[in-house]
Amino acid sequence: MSRAMQCQSCLPWGSWARLRGSLPGSRGARRVYLCAASVPGAAGSSFHRKILHVGGISLPRSCVRYQGGSQGPPAQRSPSRHGLDHLRTVASSDAIKKHQKSLSAWFSNQPNEERQFGPSFSLDAVHVDPVIRESSLEQILKPSPDLTIQHQLQQSCRQVISLQNLFDVDACGRQVKNVVLYGTVGTGKSTLIKKMVVDWCHGLLPRFELVIPFSCEDLSHSHVPISLRRLITKKYQHLRDVVPILGASNLKVLFILNGLERLNLDFRLAGTELCCDPNEPVPPSAIVVNLLRKYLLPEASIIVTTRPSAVRRIPGKYVGRYAEICGFSDTNLQKLYFQMRLSQPGCSGEDSGVSSSGEQDNLVEMLSRNLERQNQIAAACFLPSYCWLVCTTLHFLYFTRTVPPSQTLTGIYTSFLRLNFSGEVLDSTDPTNISMMKYVAKTVGKLAHEGVMSRKTCFSEEDLQQCFEVEMKTESELNLLEVFRSDVFRFFLTPCVQPGKEHTFVFTIPAMQEYLAALYVVLGEKKTLAQKVGKELSEIIGKVSEDAAVVLNIISKVLPLRFLPVLFNLLKIFPRYFSRLSGKDRDTIARTMAEELFKEEDYYNDDVLDQINSSILGVEGPMRHPDEAPDDEVFELFPIFMGGILSRRNRAILEQLGCSIKNLAAFEIAKAMKKTVIRNSRKGLPPSELMDYLFFLHEFQNERFTAEAVRSLRTVNLSSVKMTPLKCSVLASVMGTTCHEVEELNLTSCNLDTSSLRTLFPVLLRCKALYLQLNSLGPDACKEIRDLLLHDKCVVSNLRLANNPVGTQGARYLAEALAGNRSLTRLSLLHTVLGDQGVEVIAQHLAENQQLQELNLGYNSLTDAAALRVVEVAKKHATLDKVHLYFNDISEDGKRALHSLRMDRDGVRALVFLTAGTDVSDYWSSILNVVHRNLPFWDRERVRQHLALILQDLESSRRQTANPWRKAKFLRVESEVKKMLGKLQQGTL
Repeated sequence: MSRAMQCQSCLPWGSWARLRGSLPGSRGARRVYLCAASVPGAAGSSFHRKILHVGGISLPRSCVRYQGGSQGPPAQRSPSRHGLDHLRTVASSDAIKKHQKSLSAWFSNQPNEERQFGPSFSLDAVHVDPVIRESSLEQILKPSPDLTIQHQLQQSCRQVISLQNLFDVDACGRQVKNVVLYGTVGTGKSTLIKKMVVDWCHGLLPRFELVIPFSCEDLSHSHVPISLRRLITKKYQHLRDVVPILGASNLKVLFILNGLERLNLDFRLAGTELCCDPNEPVPPSAIVVNLLRKYLLPEASIIVTTRPSAVRRIPGKYVGRYAEICGFSDTNLQKLYFQMRLSQPGCSGEDSGVSSSGEQDNLVEMLSRNLERQNQIAAACFLPSYCWLVCTTLHFLYFTRTVPPSQTLTGIYTSFLRLNFSGEVLDSTDPTNISMMKYVAKTVGKLAHEGVMSRKTCFSEEDLQQCFEVEMKTESELNLLEVFRSDVFRFFLTPCVQPGKEHTFVFTIPAMQEYLAALYVVLGEKKTLAQKVGKELSEIIGKVSEDAAVVLNIISKVLPLRFLPVLFNLLKIFPRYFSRLSGKDRDTIARTMAEELFKEEDYYNDDVLDQINSSILGVEGPMRHPDEAPDDEVFELFPIFMGGILSRRNRAILEQLGCSIKNLAAFEIAKAMKKTVIRNSRKGLPPSELMDYLFFLHEFQNERFTAEAVRSLRTVNLSSVKMTPLKCSVLASVMGTTCHEVEELNLTSCNLDTSSLRTLFPVLLRCKALYLQLNSLGPDACKEIRDLLLHDKCVVSNLRLANNPVGTQGARYLAEALAGNRSLTRLSLLHTVLGDQGVEVIAQHLAENQQLQELNLGYNSLTDAAALRVVEVAKKHATLDKVHLYFNDISEDGKRALHSLRMDRDGVRALVFLTAGTDVSDYWSSILNVVHRNLPFWDRERVRQHLALILQDLESSRRQTANPWRKAKFLRVESEVKKMLGKLQQGTL
């Protein structure tokens, strides 16, 4: 196979005779002077000029020129060294420096999707080169395999070659001039070229003195003839002083042609004429062809990037080296990529600090461990694009702290597809010009939807054939399928790495299956045969009725035929009827969304954000045994993506990808959702499902719809949901669409911290009952709670802070809050490490409060003095009538003093033990319930000791009473305490 060809060696001898007539402007009065290059030896060696003397005029190397009627002798070139030095001086002048500066600014400019990684992120600072393997035309032309498992995951990258060595001599010692760099979608072709240009701008590519990049997509939109020199100056104005010396000096020039699949090139002489004059206007495709032929600027080097299906558009004789981008076939490259991306200063969106840096390092460590397990994510990160998606998703999950969040998960996936498929046509040679993303939505989306409906993530070859090949009817459809299999298939589907499933395919990222299934449904591709036929008939009849209307109107004016208007109206019946049926489709989409969002079998799964986190970082713990039954597949992201795709921003991006969703369709779906989604949400949802519903409302990005949905939520129970910064932002954003008061917000055991309370501050103000137990809220968090309770718009009446390390300092903040608050009636500080000092501070400020009715200070290591001090203050309080003091270090004397309190006499009741003199306390069940609920979080030995004391007290009080009814009550309570003690000792409680 020829590696690089010059113009004479690539043409048959008979072609030269036809050159005169093929040159533009050749007429009888003009004379044509032709010289061609003879290239013995290496393809990239210096051209030896053959001078054809025609009419006494000698022409320089490798060119075709024509002149008019003038017969005067041309100016002679001076080959002096001074002239060459002058040209080199011009080539290295300020023009090239300005060009470098301009290119560096342009190619270093990152899209919005990249700016989230921090201000220090830039392409020249953070980049990992993918593996590049030298290939050959024979390997490329091998028949593409059927949809069977090949070693697609981690191909052995033999003959690895670096980017800097692409233009080294080949195996035969010939200098390489033309390089074709190819790879499937997502392997990083465009990013690699950007990095190459930036490197040259910074002096890291000294082989070339001038680099001129062209986008083939840009060139494909222009069909007006233009000269090469004009094309260069049009794109790069700084090179206007350099362009005249191109081809006339030894300037080392590199042309970069990115995305060759966008151009339809014809290398036949009958299709594209020869042109060696940089000043000759020809179509842009002809410029590219002649550059690759080495007929135009033969000394220039060229690198072409393309997808595999378009490699064969360039005849092999014009290519010096084929190189395939293999992606990150080594997990060490994947780890390096993640390390560089996630460890950037400012990546977390906060000031660099120890905690932020530690969280970033922890993320990288967990991700590395998951990659080492040879998990499916390692197969996904074979493609650099998916490494980007993983980093972006982790950044969204861990570093989102703004309200509302700056982006949505659906937006991340939509932007990800835009970065990889924006403006991409599946096959530029196909007359349908179908966008790549539209084709994917119709085919891969169908496969994804069928998998979601059947709860399946693994697909056999038969499944793929059924989806892709069953409806193939024409040659064009078959060609499109071949291009898809060659260029795009591995972007979405990859071999499964689970033992026993090696002969199946899975989606590269599990969430991508749900996204494409949602896109398939929302685009209306899910249709029955009758619906498809009806739509086509409706469009045909609709067009016919428009034409018929004109004809019938003319005839009715000439002939008084009364039936013509009736006939005209009949033609309109079917399109109107079908439009009503289309409206029913929107109802179906809304019902599907509601059914999938509120599936009862998914009620007790983790929320979707935790599921995504686990799919990326893995689950810590022992590996699952191969014989162990797998968990059922869940697809809770599917309805959330359906809502997210309908948002205005995502619809605008999908429009750029060729997937149009009309405003009217989105409006009608949202209208239908009010009947289904909001109605179902009024049912009691488990905490994880409620979090999913709130996340759905955030993804939907419809403020009016969200406000109506939130108004129906009077009670929000998110207990045991790990409230990450992202979830707090989502909750604050969604609840912030209205100003209604919330009856109850339960955030028990939600991993809240000070920043979480700060994020949720506007929501907490509107909550009447606020449960914050078991959240490790310390003094700093109590400072936020103080500000909350002192706010003039605070409506909190019931606050539970049990099982939080409040401490003495936290008690000071809460005491200040009690003194100034006007809404709080119940406050629980059970097991908050207050001690005597903390309770003393609260007692000092308690007198200034006028609304508190109940105060729980149980399990705080209080002694007699502190307990009696609180009770003395409570006696004088206007509204406080109940103080919980059980499980404290109160002596027998203190207990007797507290037992002597009477509601009618002292105005307060102290709950200390289960007994009240010779009777059982009315609150014995409440105390035992508190113990039962909190036992997993308390010191079990201390609880056992307290229960033993309670049991002794019950037995003593039972012996002191003679009332049989009271004795029966004592025995009942004693049995309950004994059961609890027995279970506690056995470890079953």
